[in-house]
Amino acid sequence: MTSTAPTGPIRLLAVRDTPLSLDEVFAAVGDDAAGGTTLFVGTVRDHDGGSRAAVTGLAYTAHPSAEDALRQVAEKVAADFPVTALAAVHRVGELRVGDLAVIVAVSCPHRGEAFAASRRLIDDLKSQVPIWKRQVFADGTEEWVGV
Repeated sequence: MTSTAPTGPIRLLAVRDTPLSLDEVFAAVGDDAAGGTTLFVGTVRDHDGGSRAAVTGLAYTAHPSAEDALRQVAEKVAADFPVTALAAVHRVGELRVGDLAVIVAVSCPHRGEAFAASRRLIDDLKSQVPIWKRQVFADGTEEWVGV
């Protein structure tokens, strides 16, 4: 699943099963009118606070409405902040420790606005977009998160 929106401040939105690119996301929010650009990268870590066993991998699954929900989140952030450009991509499928799971980027006229908008974008994405993860642990156990 991939969609892009080159017009307006929302430049790139995608839920995809291929590796994510920092360069692609950073390029999407580049704008001469922006004085501040933030980039947040979520990676698969080797542990989870709720388990004693190490995380060996995980799988993300998205509801068919995930991109529509992502667009709604992005539109709300763009309406609430002076966003010059915005991008958000989330990976689905099997991921290993160290893989990029999500990237969000926001450009605004000033750094404070960019930080605030970026924080809202990632927080709302995680709480409102129907994407769930299944963590696999070294001891053979699994756990669904966000379901």
